[in-house]
Amino acid sequence: MPQRIIKPTGSTAALRRLRGWYVVMLLVATVFILRAFYLQVIRYDYYKNAALTSQLKQYQIPATRGLIEAHDGDNVVPLVLNQTLYTLFADPKYIKNAPQVAQKVANIIGGNANDYAKLMTAKSRYVILANKLSQSQKDKIDGLGYKGLGSRAADYRIYPEGSLAAQLLGFVDDSGQGQYGLEQALNSQLAGKPGMLKAITDAQGVPLVANKNNVNIQPVPGKTIVTSIDVSMQQQLEGILKAGLDKAHSKTGDALIIDPNSGAIIAMANYPSYDPATYYNVTNPSLFQNAAISSPLEVGSSMKPLTMAAALNVGAITKNETYYDPSHFLVDGFNITNIEEDGGPGVRSLADILQLSLNTGATWMLMQMGGGQINQKARDTWHDYMVNHFMFGKPTGIEQGYEEGGSIPDPDHGYGLDLQYANTAFGQGMTATPLQMGAALSAVVNGGTYYKPTLLSAIGNGSQMTAQKPTVVRRGVVEPTVSQTIQQFMEYTFTKNHVLYGMPESLDAYNIGGKTGTAQIANPAGGYYDDKFNGTFIGFVGGDQPQYVIVTRVDQPNIGGYAGSMAAAPIFSAAARMLINNFNVVPKSQ
Repeated sequence: MPQRIIKPTGSTAALRRLRGWYVVMLLVATVFILRAFYLQVIRYDYYKNAALTSQLKQYQIPATRGLIEAHDGDNVVPLVLNQTLYTLFADPKYIKNAPQVAQKVANIIGGNANDYAKLMTAKSRYVILANKLSQSQKDKIDGLGYKGLGSRAADYRIYPEGSLAAQLLGFVDDSGQGQYGLEQALNSQLAGKPGMLKAITDAQGVPLVANKNNVNIQPVPGKTIVTSIDVSMQQQLEGILKAGLDKAHSKTGDALIIDPNSGAIIAMANYPSYDPATYYNVTNPSLFQNAAISSPLEVGSSMKPLTMAAALNVGAITKNETYYDPSHFLVDGFNITNIEEDGGPGVRSLADILQLSLNTGATWMLMQMGGGQINQKARDTWHDYMVNHFMFGKPTGIEQGYEEGGSIPDPDHGYGLDLQYANTAFGQGMTATPLQMGAALSAVVNGGTYYKPTLLSAIGNGSQMTAQKPTVVRRGVVEPTVSQTIQQFMEYTFTKNHVLYGMPESLDAYNIGGKTGTAQIANPAGGYYDDKFNGTFIGFVGGDQPQYVIVTRVDQPNIGGYAGSMAAAPIFSAAARMLINNFNVVPKSQ
């Protein structure tokens, strides 16, 4: 029987076609869902960041730099303040007509419109067009209404006292970094910490204030520094130094005044100087250096009180001891002699060694440290005092950029060691800065405590200022009896020579002591120049106890006579007189 074929009806065929389309639509929907899942979940971060790249702007918010202040009697006055100026920047993406916008900007702030136009078409989202715009200039730029132009406030340093203490202060360069002086040494405390703003913008580049993706970290302002400097004393010392250098026909020099009982620097002057507000006009970088801490020199006979203090303290000599001075010593084949005014061979006292500035006397004291001759014991003993008692050969740690530590010869290695050490006993063949000499003398005359030299009186923010306490580096530098002896001998030296030193009047009510130094200048080719000298003077002024230590330095004076007594000593005398007249030096009780 033949098979019967049943053909589908119209309704059944339509149902099959519907089911086919359903499968196709389901597949298409599945593809869209998978694609959406891929884009919105798996690749979410990528596309989010890509979108933010065109709308996210990041700015650093500068911190307000800390002020620098100083004492003026009982008051505190500013040495360095901040002035708010503005940095003009552009986002080239939103600059539609760069030449036109650039010309408008140039009309307000000056400069070259073509240069601005080039910046406005750069492949960057942030270009700086100009710095240090005034408030008026900023307002005029804002008034233009151009999208893509913006400004941010920035602090710049101003100096109410002009060039006063310029080398102590240093300056802040255009990148915001402190250079030289306090600005460099304390840059991290003064600078504070910058903040940050990450802002989502609209299509015009305007930040969306309420966007949850914005990041706003507020800056931490820098700390205010109150220095130990007294403004009036600093002004007067700078004037005294300038007048003294002019009289001595010297081009450069420095002077400092230190409190021997705390290590605080109350005044420190350098000449020549500069205006830190226009530091960028300086063509000679040496003007930035604080030579009192960065330029070691052979100090000459200013070393002799320290040599005597060491010999007394180890018991190698005694206060009332005398000795026969032959007026020359032969050491390592070289003759050590005195100045012409020494009076020739004879019996001398310790007071004579300082008052007559006997090189042979300093050599004799070194010999006594070795038991009667210059030997390993003498070298080791004197080296220990120079390096570990008087802290020579290493920076003091004062708050200044570019401090130098000077040099002290090795007692064990080298050529002609005995001669080298004989020379160091009267300040040749070694180097130290004026600050190191002042700190060492302070330790000797204050009873034996070495304080770290400092320019800081207080540091902090607003009402949260923390006073800085003196830092003791070493006690027992010398015994108190040795301290008294050195004071007496230095006072005797000054009293015998006060007219020569530029102080005609006799100030018997006060204790003034000092010692000159005239040192030959080393020749880079070897040996020393016969006609080039530096002059130094170290001393103190006070009543029953030293109240101030003063150090002066004059480079290559051209005045005749000895550089120490004729050039450096008169600056010391003028400074001592200034302190007595104006800064409450307490007279002796008897």
